[in-house]
This record gives sequence, C-alpha cells and structure tokens, in this order.
Amino acid sequence: MIEDIRVDPAVGALRPDFTVLALGVRGLRNGPSDDRSRAWLSEASAGAVTTDDPKLESWREAYRAFGAKPQRTRPSVDALVRRMPLPEINLVVDAYNAVSVRHGLPIGGEDLSHYEGTARLVRAAGDEPFDVVDGGVPVTDHPEIGEVVWRDDRGVTCRRWNWRQCVRTRITERTVDALFLLERLAPMTPEELRAAGDELAGLLGEITPGVRVESRVISPK
Repeated sequence: MIEDIRVDPAVGALRPDFTVLALGVRGLRNGPSDDRSRAWLSEASAGAVTTDDPKLESWREAYRAFGAKPQRTRPSVDALVRRMPLPEINLVVDAYNAVSVRHGLPIGGEDLSHYEGTARLVRAAGDEPFDVVDGGVPVTDHPEIGEVVWRDDRGVTCRRWNWRQCVRTRITERTVDALFLLERLAPMTPEELRAAGDELAGLLGEITPGVRVESRVISPK
C-alpha cells in the first residue's frame, strides 16, 4: 500500500525540502465524535500554532511557488488554525485535525476502499477529474496546469497540495482502512514529523485498540 507512494521530481524541484510521512492503517473502527475526541480537539485548540508560525508561512510560500494565492485557498493547517474551536467531524478526523494544529503541519486522510491505484504527488496536466459537491450537487472540476495535486489512477484526490479533498476518498464513520499523509516543509524537523506521526498512531490506537499501522517517509529524491 504505502511502498509505492511517490513524490514526482517536479514537486521536488519546486520545494526540495518537502517530505511526507505516510501512515497505512488497517482495521479502524471509526464513529461519531465523543467526549474523548472533543477533549483532543479542545486541548489541541489551546496548544495550536499561531497564524504567524514560520511553519505555516513556509506553506504559504510553497503555494505561491506554483501560482496559488494562499489568502484565497489556504493550506489545510492554515485554514484549521483560523477555525478555532476545531469542528467535530468524526473520531478519526478529529484525531488528525488535533495533531495537525498542534504541530503546524497539513495532514490528509484517505479512505482506501475508494482509492484506485497508487497515491502520488504531481504537478497537474490540467485535465484530471476532481469530484466535489457544490451546493449539494455533484460536480467534476479540474486543477490548473502545473498545480501541485495528490492523485490516484482515477483522478485528483486533493487539490493545491492539501487545500481541498475530493468527496470520493474522504474518511467517514464507515472507514475501515485508511491512508494518512503528514506533509513537512522546513523549518519543521524530520524528528517533529516523526513525533507527529507517533502521536496520530497513538490516538488511532485509542480509537481502535490493536489497529495495524505501517509507516514510510517519502521524499522527491
């Protein structure tokens, strides 16, 4: 599952400092938010990075590098930090949102039962399908040429690096097998990236004791 994930060299040329920690998780028993996950969100909100944190500014710079305007389409962690208190979604999403704002790094979660082929981070050709819901109506959109996107064999799973996820692969209360992508740019250290991954794995273990987790660090090199 995670052994084939790749980051295209074109993304590395844009940001050579980029790395992603992929967590492949099997056997989750997700469910609605509860008092436990509300406590995670509350504690994370109290200890979250601020909007002027250098780690968030690094992501804004990365967005500008491929032509995006981060004040209009914000990196996911930047958007979360501005939404305090953190919203309740479900146990698993609450867990990774809490880790995200505490460490100042974007984290994406994908339902592997709806994934097709291998995850890869690329610069878009512009014709890839991106499935969203707009005003309650399913819509197929497309990224801009050169935009940094996560995709699988079927289409784009997340636009503008980590701005917006497609509907198809989002994590729901029915998700059993999942992929989590923890994305690092300097000045975040590799050690902090690993610590965030360990923290997320620990919370997932609280949700589902005995859950199976494998990890891999991937860079464009």
